Amino acid sequence: QVHLVESGGALVQPGGSLTLSCIVSGIPVRNNPMGWYRQAPGKERELVAGISSAGLRDYGDSVKGRVIIDKDGLRNTVTLRMSNLKPEDTATYLCNAGGAWINGHYIASSYWGQGTQVTVSS
Repeated sequence: QVHLVESGGALVQPGGSLTLSCIVSGIPVRNNPMGWYRQAPGKERELVAGISSAGLRDYGDSVKGRVIIDKDGLRNTVTLRMSNLKPEDTATYLCNAGGAWINGHYIASSYWGQGTQVTVSS
């Protein structure tokens, strides 16, 4: 059974940084594509970042240059490091496991965590 637990969300000022973590059980992150999505109230869920089984990365256009996704095969975790945060980054951030990697892009699976809230405000 796949289980994902996100952490690290917080209230942060514009321009600040934050690192989100996802502890994964039931699927090895080393051998599978993984991703982070976000959803703000009234908006569709959107890809923030994805990483393939080989370590290739895919980033959403609105966050390129400001986020880095990594995975740790020993701890079976996926992290999302975010910098230069903006108010429009405010959302619930959700971890996704074992999606597809197609033409350099991450496509979500049905395995989701509960999410962690990121609020960017002064």
